Amino acid sequence: MAIIKEQRAKAQVLQPSMQIGKSGITEGLIKELKSQLKTKKLIKVKFMKSFIEGKDKKQVAINLAKKTDSVIVLQVGHTVTLAKKKKINKKPKV
Repeated sequence: MAIIKEQRAKAQVLQPSMQIGKSGITEGLIKELKSQLKTKKLIKVKFMKSFIEGKDKKQVAINLAKKTDSVIVLQVGHTVTLAKKKKINKKPKV
């Protein structure tokens, strides 16, 4: 729980590193977002009006998080902050 609060605090001061416009969510965009998540761990993405018009912002953010294997930390208006998912080690330790 403390980790989420810490990430939300960091998200407040972040500038959007990507903008999604009228071309939408493409394979190139997904690849770039995954790369940024790998290095930064926390990124902010802004949806431009030309892309989000007539769509459910929350559903678009959920779809983006699924495609980039990330979790939504914070969503305010046309902006969503994503964090890299932590891998859970399913192998039992001996």
